[in-house]
Amino acid sequence: MRKQFFLSACVALCLQGSAMAGSRYISKVFEYRPAPGQFVNKLPAYADGDTPETMAAKAEASIAGTNRGLVSLGGYGGYIVVGFDRPVVNVPDTTDFRILGNAFWSAANPNTTTSRRGGSSEPGIVLVSADVNKNGLPDDEWYELAGSEYHSAATIRDYRISYFKPDENKVPTPDAQRAYLTDTTYVRWTTNGHGSGYVYRNSFHKQSYWPQWLPDDELVFAGSRLADNYVDESGNGSYFVQYAYDWGYADNAPNADRMSELDIDWAVDASGNRVYLASIDFVKVYTAVNQYCGWLGETSTEIMGAENLHPDAVLTSVDRLVGETAFQLKFMSGRVADVLKLESSADQSVEIFDITGRRTMSVDLPQGVSTIDCTMLPPGIYLLKTVQTSYKFIKL
Repeated sequence: MRKQFFLSACVALCLQGSAMAGSRYISKVFEYRPAPGQFVNKLPAYADGDTPETMAAKAEASIAGTNRGLVSLGGYGGYIVVGFDRPVVNVPDTTDFRILGNAFWSAANPNTTTSRRGGSSEPGIVLVSADVNKNGLPDDEWYELAGSEYHSAATIRDYRISYFKPDENKVPTPDAQRAYLTDTTYVRWTTNGHGSGYVYRNSFHKQSYWPQWLPDDELVFAGSRLADNYVDESGNGSYFVQYAYDWGYADNAPNADRMSELDIDWAVDASGNRVYLASIDFVKVYTAVNQYCGWLGETSTEIMGAENLHPDAVLTSVDRLVGETAFQLKFMSGRVADVLKLESSADQSVEIFDITGRRTMSVDLPQGVSTIDCTMLPPGIYLLKTVQTSYKFIKL
C-alpha cells in the first residue's frame, strides 16, 4: 500500500455560525497614554482622582462595542492599545479590519498639484499583535502595518520626542498676530535631532493639555514620524486641508471609505521584514505626525472604535492528506531533516515563516518536483505559505 503522510493546514478558514458570530468590535482598552493636546482631559473627560486604569476604562466605555464616542491621542506619539472580542482572521486577498475615526473629506480641495483627497485626515500608525502566549494580554511582539508611507524617504524612522510638563500658572506668551493663540510656550518638546518647539495653547480649549492622571514630569514617545500632510490653501491661515495618505493608517479617511480598511498582510517586524500572522488579537494606534495647523491646533489622531471585517471567519485545524490539497502543491513529506521536497503544478512563489510569524525564507518554485534546502533552519515548526493557503511542516 502506498505510504501516506498527513499535513495540518494551519490557516484553513471556515465561514460558519458560532456563539460569537457577528461579534466584530473591540471589547477592551488595555492602555491609554495620550501626548499633550487640546482635546486631552476632555475626550474622555478627566476627573480628580482618575488613574491610568480609570482613564483606560473611560476610553473603553467611549469606544468599545457599538459605542461611538471619541478618544483623542493628543500630539505625536500618543497611543491607545485595544483588544477585539475575538481574533481577527487574516483572510487572503482582502482587507481584515478598520480603525474608526472622525476623518472627513473637505467640500473643496483647491490644491491642483496633488491627486490626493483631503479634508481632516489625522493619520495614526497602526501596530498589531497576536496572543501567542494565550494569556489575554497584549504582551507579545508588536508588528507595524507598513502603510503607503512606510518606505517614503520623507518618513523619519526612530523618531523620539520628549514633552515636558508645563507650569499651569506661568505667565503665558500670546501671539499678537493670531489672537486665538493664548500661549505659544505652553508645553515644550524636544526630539532626537529633529527639532524642538511647543504645543501651543489656544482660546478654544482652556483646560490643561497635559494628561492629568499621569504623574510624569516628562513624557517620551518613539516610533516613525510621517511627513506633514497639511496645506494652508488660503495662504492666510484661514483654510487648512490635511491630505490623506494613500492607505494603511487610522483616522486617515472616512470610515465608510475603502481607504480606511487595513490588511494584516501589511505587517512587518522591527527590521522591516514582512511577517505572516494567521490572526491578530490586539491593536495599537499612535499619532503619526507632529504638526500644527493654525486655528485647528495640533494634529491628533482620534479613535471611535474598531471593526473586524470578517467576524464570522474562524481559524480551524483541518487535517489533509498530502497530495490532496486544493491548491496544487504536494508535499513529499511533512517532516524534513535537510531538504523539503514538494511538487508544484505551476510556477509560483512560496514563503516560509517560523512559528512566531517571522519570515525566514522566500523561494520561487518551478513547475514540477523541486526541493528547498532547509539546512539553515533551526529545528522546529514552520509554515509554508502560498498565495492561497498555508501549511505546517516540522524541521527535525
